[in-house]
Amino acid sequence: MGRGDGSGRLVSPEGADDAGTGILHVDMDAFYASVEQLDDPSLRGKAIIIGAPDGRSVVSSASYEARRYGVRSAMPVGQALRLCPHAIVVQPHFDRYLALSATVMGIFREITPLVEPLSIDEAFLDVRGARRLWGSPGEIARMLRARVVEETGLTCSVGVAATKHVAKMASTISKPDGLLIVAEHDTDAFLRPRPVRALWGVGPKTAEALEGRGIRTVADVLDTPRTVLDRVLGGAMRERIWQLSRGIDPRPIDTHRVEKSIGHEETFLEDIADDAILRAELRRLADRVGARLRAGEWEAATIAIKVRFADFTTITRSQTLTEPTAVGQRIGDAAHELFAAIERPLPVRLIGVRAERLRPAGGAAPALWDDNEEWRRVEDALDGAAAKFGRGAITRATLLGRARAGSTLPSKPPAPGTDGPERALG
Repeated sequence: MGRGDGSGRLVSPEGADDAGTGILHVDMDAFYASVEQLDDPSLRGKAIIIGAPDGRSVVSSASYEARRYGVRSAMPVGQALRLCPHAIVVQPHFDRYLALSATVMGIFREITPLVEPLSIDEAFLDVRGARRLWGSPGEIARMLRARVVEETGLTCSVGVAATKHVAKMASTISKPDGLLIVAEHDTDAFLRPRPVRALWGVGPKTAEALEGRGIRTVADVLDTPRTVLDRVLGGAMRERIWQLSRGIDPRPIDTHRVEKSIGHEETFLEDIADDAILRAELRRLADRVGARLRAGEWEAATIAIKVRFADFTTITRSQTLTEPTAVGQRIGDAAHELFAAIERPLPVRLIGVRAERLRPAGGAAPALWDDNEEWRRVEDALDGAAAKFGRGAITRATLLGRARAGSTLPSKPPAPGTDGPERALG
């Protein structure tokens, strides 16, 4: 979820100059919240928070009406409600978000094959080769926005520029439901007044280091000797910031982005010390991870778990498998092994399972025998049943009797390709 609440929004007029552009950054507006408002019209125009109605849950997203009170993603729901007491808390529906995301990405790929998804709700498009078919980049952006509304009922914001970095900045500034075009010859004038925190890759610590020396805007970066930037940032980061401040970003659209990892985690309503409940939860999460791997036709070479204790101490452990897998049973076995080796001085607040080092399924030569063959057949059958009746219709018998204390708050599935530097969602 982006930090913007729509104030300070800038958009381009009809017929704005798009000379030298060709890169679009498209970002859905308050995506999760907008989907809930689309499906329940009574929520439109109201402050809503996507999360579980429990003080220990965190905000997955919020409508712009709630953001204006300071509600942000990853904020505890209890804190969000103190900032915006009249907000309505809505349980997330991730299957619905994923389905609409697929529709949106399909629209993008009908316009150009050069699409680079960044997450469930945003992507880069290179439309330079689509001019003859659809018109100029500005015209394509307007057509795309109209199609998204027509086919999904949702709005998006689009930045049009000569580079990925400037296009992303432009879409952020145009939110919500806006279009901002930055012609190539206007790049310097566009960048100079922007805060250094708006530069791609400048996190809170880097921003504090720069601002502590009076470097608060891109113009300040441009006016600062490179030797000074070296002392503040170090050579590699200095060069990156120096180039981005000048609008230099040679990165092409990457249509072959690979999910770095797939994982699920849950926060318990009450801290849990019962080993049986924790192991059952690991098994449930492993099954969900396995299902997502199979759906995406991936296999994982490494399995990791995350455990957060009652005092918020958090540890992670990982294990490299002898053979990559997408079998939930094998993933759960590895998670149990890792969990058994952890000392647990306090009850557990949060637990998670993650599949890492992904590769396309079936990439290796088949083994002489397959220890997971039986489980693979079982899970293939379960995938078919889930596709017909819904993922929650069938579960392990061992999970049916979980104690009430083991109930959990819903988690947000990581979006493709976003395991890395933190990003703000629109």
